[in-house]
Amino acid sequence: MRITFTTEAVHKLQLLLKDKKLKFLHDIEGCGCVVSGVPTLTTIDSPTEDDRAGEADPLPFYYEPRHKVYYEDHMKIHYDTDKNAFSLKSDAQIYTLNLRFVP
Repeated sequence: MRITFTTEAVHKLQLLLKDKKLKFLHDIEGCGCVVSGVPTLTTIDSPTEDDRAGEADPLPFYYEPRHKVYYEDHMKIHYDTDKNAFSLKSDAQIYTLNLRFVP
């Protein structure tokens, strides 16, 4: 999995991360089914044995490989300052214009 972060996203995430690491999470909490999961950015102190380092430009992140099937190999995360929201897109689709960030 490869994620490119726009300059706006990098600036915002650097403010939010502080001393934590970034994780791209396929959140299934309360969804009832793994297919209905929601893409989410979250922070972690350190990766677990299930986490893998993603290919990132320029910000490092972790993800769980078992959820990789729900996303394309290369995606982009942008931060819209006017909407105060992250977005997750690929060349083929828009996953969300309101990508959740859960510290």
